[in-house]
Amino acid sequence: MTRPDVTRVGALATALESAQDRLRAACVAADRDADDVELLVVTKFFPASDVLALVDLGCRSFGESREPEAGRKAAEVRSEVTDPLAFHMIGQIQTKKAKTVGRWADRVHSLATIRLTDALDDAATKALDSGERSVPLDVLLQINLDGAPDRGGVMPAHLDALADQVQAATALCLRGLMVIAPQEGTAEQWMATAAEIRERFLVGHPDATEFSAGMSGDLEEAVAHGSTCVRVGTAIMGSRPIVSP
Repeated sequence: MTRPDVTRVGALATALESAQDRLRAACVAADRDADDVELLVVTKFFPASDVLALVDLGCRSFGESREPEAGRKAAEVRSEVTDPLAFHMIGQIQTKKAKTVGRWADRVHSLATIRLTDALDDAATKALDSGERSVPLDVLLQINLDGAPDRGGVMPAHLDALADQVQAATALCLRGLMVIAPQEGTAEQWMATAAEIRERFLVGHPDATEFSAGMSGDLEEAVAHGSTCVRVGTAIMGSRPIVSP
């Protein structure tokens, strides 16, 4: 595989260090241990060569949102790297594409329907049986914070029912919740709302402690309200390529 040129590697290194500094500062401001918050580099739209450069820079977890691009990229990178890597599906998943996501994804951040739960469980079960997976598929439930039908996510009132469905599955493991702050209003407002929903959810699901919240523009607010994983793309990768890989 062709590696990116030294200019691109240098740009990635500088941007990654800057994002890491922001995350550390956010943790200090929130009186939290920096090791408690994962920096998930979102590499969607960018080539596998960029992912390899990030691996060389110490990254081991990556976020993707488009299938089949994501599955191809994960396979390509894993064929070049011997160290364990984790690929997270952070985008919406069409039910018909659950079959492939269930094979390559280490974690899904965007589970929001019972139908998708069943499809991912079936796919992960088959992948376990065939040896394509060695462990169940970790999942997070995406919360719809403002009720917009095109936003994605499950309404807070239906979280417990969806969680029960996941816990009844044979090849899924409920790890926690995910949110995307709507553009209307403020990040502080939405992260505070999400933290309240999470607090109530944890009463009934105390082991589902992961909280995927915050992106390039609002990671500080997310960390202040308990995020355990910030999904950072643009601040590290730069603007989306004109031609997608």
